[in-house]
Amino acid sequence: MLEIRPTCEHCNKDLPFDSTEAMICTFECTFCLDCVEELLGRICPNCGGNFEPRPIRPATALEKYPPSTRVVHKPVDLQAHKLKYNL
Repeated sequence: MLEIRPTCEHCNKDLPFDSTEAMICTFECTFCLDCVEELLGRICPNCGGNFEPRPIRPATALEKYPPSTRVVHKPVDLQAHKLKYNL
């Protein structure tokens, strides 16, 4: 089951469970669409994988399977990321 993290790891933007701006990689690193497209070149800075839109958990499942409240905020060193991935 997906954790459904509440914010972007880079800019800390709120990404509620039903956000269409939430993007995740295969390890569920979570970033907003703006950071993924404008800053990260669609490459996860943590694992080097690609991003896909995070699925939206149905509201009927939220009580039994609530989204995470754990904030992971670790801004990316954008210069190092660009050098590492030739962006």
